[in-house]
Amino acid sequence: MRLVVFKFKLYTEMRMKNFLLLFLLSVTASAQIRKYSNDFLEIGVGAQSLGTGNSVIASARGVQAAYWNPAGLSRPGKAHMEAALMHSEYFAGLSKYDYAAFSKTIDSTSSFAISAIRLAVDDIPNTLDLIDANGAIDYSRVTRFSAADYGFLFSYGKRLKIKGLSLGGSAKIIHRKVGSFAKANGFGIDFGLQYQKGAWHFGLMAKDVTTTFNAWTFNLTEKEKQQLIITGNDIPKNSLELTEPKLILAGAYKYNHNKLSILAEGNFINTFFGQRNSIISSDHWNLDPRVGLQIGYAETVWLRGGIGNIQQTIQENNIKQQVIQPNIGAGFKIPIKNYTNVYVDYAFANVGQQVGLLSHIFSLRAEIFKQ
Repeated sequence: MRLVVFKFKLYTEMRMKNFLLLFLLSVTASAQIRKYSNDFLEIGVGAQSLGTGNSVIASARGVQAAYWNPAGLSRPGKAHMEAALMHSEYFAGLSKYDYAAFSKTIDSTSSFAISAIRLAVDDIPNTLDLIDANGAIDYSRVTRFSAADYGFLFSYGKRLKIKGLSLGGSAKIIHRKVGSFAKANGFGIDFGLQYQKGAWHFGLMAKDVTTTFNAWTFNLTEKEKQQLIITGNDIPKNSLELTEPKLILAGAYKYNHNKLSILAEGNFINTFFGQRNSIISSDHWNLDPRVGLQIGYAETVWLRGGIGNIQQTIQENNIKQQVIQPNIGAGFKIPIKNYTNVYVDYAFANVGQQVGLLSHIFSLRAEIFKQ
């Protein structure tokens, strides 16, 4: 009896999880132009940045600037090379996010970087063949697959002859796959500027300036197509998915007194492709602000906080309520002799009322100096 109950529970669980497969295929089939395509590239990298609510467009420096604003690559300090790593898990470990990057100076005014990002749900049961031709349940027929998104950034930053002005750009190669059922390849370009005048920092980031595309292809068997039809889903067709451009404007101020430093920054995300659930919203222009604060001591220890993702939600009583997403974080530096600095950063992201990316996040960054 226990064995029967166990098999029934296992069968039910796998059938529910298999809904994820049908959902992924049906969503990719339903729209050729989507407002929120490639959202895995919007999560953010580095616990240092996440701790300030991702408010770093004006102040980003070094290897992680390749993701946030490649103009900041031209300001790596005294480091000759930098490397960064981050791993985080979301939705109780269901989704895993990995990031790795490396940068190197070319000369005294320019640097390049290579970054890799992976967001995936692994080990998804595929129960389409759970029942054989005779109607019997055969658990040996269950296979597993991953739904994974990959992004590769090739970035360059350079300081210009105008004092305080830097520019940079990133070419993005995107690969997305849902097991053996579907895959997409895409390409896009980001462009950034930074300007520093004394304690003031300003930034501009134009993301997906050429309109990033994903070209989807599908490889479904006749049985898999029948499963989609039975469950009321469309059979997906090869299609093109587009990510519209967005413009981020930023300003920051850094105050230094003896060993104390305070950095405050505001970012303003502008989108132009239909109404969004943002603080300022219309059919042609939307504005999402976010602000962050970092307090440091002796360039060795930092405390961070930030607010973003300000949205209006409708409660059960049909009353609108504004919610925000506060993030907090901390970090410290570990000098290793005279040629390496290691930074350990922590962030607790999404500690507000939003449903989603709630996680403890750690990241590492290393500066390597010429000996």
